[in-house]
Amino acid sequence: MARVLIVGCGCRGRALTRALVAAGHTVRGTTRRAERVEAIEAAGAEAVVANPARLATLTPQFEGVGVLCWVLAGATGDPESVAALHGPRLESMLAAIVDTPVRGFVYESVGAAGPAATARGGAIVRGAGERHRLPVEVIAEDPGDHRRWVGAASAAVETVLSR
Repeated sequence: MARVLIVGCGCRGRALTRALVAAGHTVRGTTRRAERVEAIEAAGAEAVVANPARLATLTPQFEGVGVLCWVLAGATGDPESVAALHGPRLESMLAAIVDTPVRGFVYESVGAAGPAATARGGAIVRGAGERHRLPVEVIAEDPGDHRRWVGAASAAVETVLSR
């Protein structure tokens, strides 16, 4: 079993947490807002306040983590900031994890961020996987079908772990 870090542990992240914990994994979930810590912990994860737009708040959370899940397609905020989470911030994150214990990456490529941003993000993730020989999976399941999305995300984590 592995420790999984879910960056963006909102509604879908908490559902993924429950599935991963049921499968025997340990989960750490991030939120930008301290008032959401309790909900993440209730789902079974260790909750931490960290902002994906500020890499320095995330890097301390890599300790002991085998797989990082970037579940931010539903991120809210101004469009430019949300797009950065699927572009420059994502690229920085992937470069940063190369010299860490993180050995796999799962990316959510559908959702509120829009198809252009998430398609670009998927290409960034696949490219980093090839360059760094990092196992990656891109989730393309419609988040509107919550049960199927959780199944696809859980399967992506297991696939990354099996490589």
